[in-house]
Amino acid sequence: MPIRLVHDRWVSKYAEPWAAGLSELTTRLENPVEKVFEIYIRTAPDRLWEAITDPEIRSKYNFGARVISDWTQGSRFEMGAPGAPGSLGEGRNLEVDPPRKLVQSMVALWSDEARSEGPTRITWEIEPIGDSCRLTVTHDELREGASEELYGGWPMILSGLKTWLETGQLLTTPGSLLYGSQ
Repeated sequence: MPIRLVHDRWVSKYAEPWAAGLSELTTRLENPVEKVFEIYIRTAPDRLWEAITDPEIRSKYNFGARVISDWTQGSRFEMGAPGAPGSLGEGRNLEVDPPRKLVQSMVALWSDEARSEGPTRITWEIEPIGDSCRLTVTHDELREGASEELYGGWPMILSGLKTWLETGQLLTTPGSLLYGSQ
């Protein structure tokens, strides 16, 4: 019993901050930050899939950037644009299930800040609903406090995708064609 009292009085007060810190670290590692974006687009799943995977179509709503890949599971992809100073991103296609789901691991390369964030994951899920589709884009495996530069462009990208598919027009908001010609 006296050893327990010594522990409780002298040791436990020093161990508590360590235990709390490890508990917080465990929570952060087990619950990475994710950003979820959902939009409804009046189009067919095949047409939406094509808009996501065709480099020329993608450049119309993705800041002018093209994504090049053979779109098979495990294959690489690269993102670039003629007006960009270099490669804008690269990664792997982790899951390819046309026209329902695309999961990619990506490293953003468009700036030193984005590059320093390391790999993240992007999941595109297409669900047909009547004459439309619900597109859910989940950008996760982000570290807590990750730069908004990684995920802040999704609303503009998805708005541009919706605009192009439903009207055939380009979204002309400032920055929507950052690396393209307007």
